Amino acid sequence: MALSSFFGSPRAVFSAATILRAVFLVYGIFQDAYSPMKYTDIDYFVFTGAARFLSYGKSPYARDTYRYTPLLAWLIYPTVWPGFWFSFGKVLFAVGDIVTGWMMFHVLRRYQNMSQERALKYASIWLLNPMVATISTRGSSEGLLGVFVTALLWAVLAKRIALAGFLLGFAVHFKIYPFIYATSIVWWLENGDRNINKSGKSSTSSSPMARLFNCVTPQRLTLAISSFITFMGFNVATYLAYGWPFLEHSYFYHLIRIDHRHNFSPYNTLLYLSSSLKAASSFHAASSLELERLAFLPQLLLSAVMIPLALAKKDLPSTMLAQTFAFVAFNKVCTSQYFLWYMMFLPYYLPDSTILRSRPIGIAALILWILGQAAWLQQGFQLEFNGQSTFVPGLWASSILFFLINVGILSVIIGDIKAKDSAMSIVAKKKA
Repeated sequence: MALSSFFGSPRAVFSAATILRAVFLVYGIFQDAYSPMKYTDIDYFVFTGAARFLSYGKSPYARDTYRYTPLLAWLIYPTVWPGFWFSFGKVLFAVGDIVTGWMMFHVLRRYQNMSQERALKYASIWLLNPMVATISTRGSSEGLLGVFVTALLWAVLAKRIALAGFLLGFAVHFKIYPFIYATSIVWWLENGDRNINKSGKSSTSSSPMARLFNCVTPQRLTLAISSFITFMGFNVATYLAYGWPFLEHSYFYHLIRIDHRHNFSPYNTLLYLSSSLKAASSFHAASSLELERLAFLPQLLLSAVMIPLALAKKDLPSTMLAQTFAFVAFNKVCTSQYFLWYMMFLPYYLPDSTILRSRPIGIAALILWILGQAAWLQQGFQLEFNGQSTFVPGLWASSILFFLINVGILSVIIGDIKAKDSAMSIVAKKKA
C-alpha cells in the first residue's frame, strides 16, 4: 500500500530522486575532503580544467585529455568561480538526470499508454537508480546526454521531425555515438501508404528505382536536412573558434583511442600493450593499431545497420536500446559511464520483456551482469591498488566473460523485439 501510494504521486518520486542526488553530492564533498579514494570522477577535473582555460581566454583543448565539444566546457563555466561553485557541473548533470526521467515518464504515459503509477515505476528505473545518480554526481556528463537523447526519442514519436533533426545533429556533435540512431529513425519514419497500391496489395514488384524513390519521403528529407544543418552549424562555429584542435580532439582522436584504464572491453589488454612506449615502436604495435581501427567494423555493422534495419519498424525505443547495448558491448573502450547510454531505454523495453516475464531469465541476467563487472573490478583493483600484474589471464579473461554475458543479454533483447508485431504498436493513436 505504501509503495502504491508512493508511485501514485509524481511529486513523491521526483522528490525522492532529487534527494537521492543531493545526498550523493554532499557525501561526495566529504569523501573528497577526508578519503584518499576520491568520489569525484577524473573526467570532472578534465571538464573543469578546460573551463578554467576558457576563463584565461585560451582554448579548452589547452587542457590535456580534453576530448569533448567546447560547449561542455562553456556549460560548466561557473565551476571556475570560488567556493562551492566547483560543484556546479555535478549539480547540472544531476538536474539532467531528473529532466531525463521527467521526459521518460511522459513518453511512457503518452506513447506506451501506461497509467501514471505504472509509468512512474518504470521511470524510476532511471530516476531512483543509485548507479545513475552516482555517475552523474561524480561529475560525468551522461546526465546531459540523457536529456538530448530522450528528447530526440520524444520528438520522433511526436512527429516533430524538424526538432528531431535538430536534436539528432546536436546530440552527435555533443557525443558522436547518437549517430547510430539515424538509421533506425529514418527506417521507422517510413510512410507505409507509399508501398501499398490501390488494390491494397504490397508493391513489392516495383523496380529498384521505384523502391528507392518510395524511400524518399518529406519526413525523411526534413530529418536529414535539419540534422545535417545543425551538426555542421555547430561544427563550423566551433572550428572557427578553436581550429584544428577541435577536430583532432573531438573527432579524430576517437579513431585511434587506446584508453585501457577502467575499460571492460575485450580489447583492454591489447590497448594496454599499444599504449606502452616500447610496444608503440614495434611491429606488433602497428599491427594492433590496425586491429583497433578494424574494431569499429563489427560494432558499427551491428549497431548502426543490421539491428535498426531488422527491428526499427517493430519498436523504435527498444530498437534504440538494442543498438546502444550492442555499441557499448562491442566498443573497444567500455566504461561504467557508458552503461547509462542504454539504461535510459530500459523503461520502454522492460514492460513487455522476457526479462520481466520470466523470473529465472531476468534474475540470471541481472546477477550475471553484476558478477561480470565484479570479476573485472576485482582484477582491476589488484592491478591498480596492489600493483599486481593481472592482465593475463585475470583481466583479459574477466573482460571476455563480461563481453559474453552482454552478448547473451543482447540476444534476449533482440529476440523480444523480433517477436513483436511489425506494426508500430508503441505509438498510440491520438483521440480526435
